Amino acid sequence: MERTSFRAMGTDVEFLLDAPPDTRVEDAFASARAEFARLEAILSRFRPESELSELNRAGRLEGASPDLLRVTELALDGRARTRGRFDPTVHDALVAAGYDRTFEEVGLGGTVVATRSPARCLGAVTVVRESAEIRLGPGVKLDFGGIGKGYAVDCACELLAPFGPCLVSAGGDLAVRGGAWPVGVETHLGTLTLELTSGAVATSGADRRRWRTSEGEAHHIIDPRSGSPAETDLLRVTVVAETAVDAEVLATSLYLAGARPAALEADELGAPAVLTHRDGSTVLAGGLA
Repeated sequence: MERTSFRAMGTDVEFLLDAPPDTRVEDAFASARAEFARLEAILSRFRPESELSELNRAGRLEGASPDLLRVTELALDGRARTRGRFDPTVHDALVAAGYDRTFEEVGLGGTVVATRSPARCLGAVTVVRESAEIRLGPGVKLDFGGIGKGYAVDCACELLAPFGPCLVSAGGDLAVRGGAWPVGVETHLGTLTLELTSGAVATSGADRRRWRTSEGEAHHIIDPRSGSPAETDLLRVTVVAETAVDAEVLATSLYLAGARPAALEADELGAPAVLTHRDGSTVLAGGLA
């Protein structure tokens, strides 16, 4: 088993590839790592020179790259499928909550300034494929934090798959192709092990990416209905899906739904999910038992 790890998109990234050690594996790792760097340069809201930052400044971008177009479309599809619980237009709400720079900077300690006033979400976004154009409504800005990371995980996994069974992990997002991979999920009773041969896992929760503000503690999951950090009876949600993008969308949506609606929805969708309540108890849904 060959492996490599590095930092990208504000998190630890790891590649595992079940293949003999040779230059082909080294080249595959280099290609997949370069893909993370390339996508971060396009999709990061923290880089003023990124394509996303250019779009957010101008409110309109013609000749957008295929990746920016695709991630925007995936995010809008996720918003439609989740009836607005997942929303890419939470940029200003994150800034208002104090997440106005990379988490490494926000999490350095001390108290960050947060307005705590509700920020507008669920804004208008239009993609015109014919001209590769993206248009944002007045005052609308995009954030691709979670879904951008999931997209990078999926892309890297596809690059590694031709060389053998592989796993790509980036923070709470993980995807595999081929082989049989044990994936541990923490619960109040210990570690629950899921075996994946294909597909992806994503975790969303208020116990990750937290910081102190002048108005109290805040976290990175925005409820688009309020424009503020979400308050639910769930602490964390882990979901299995076909792709890391789909898992990211579902994990965020189920977290915002709350414990009972999330369990019912996961069962209805047949989406395997581990729901950790704020009291520490765990519910398995979507076919897990």
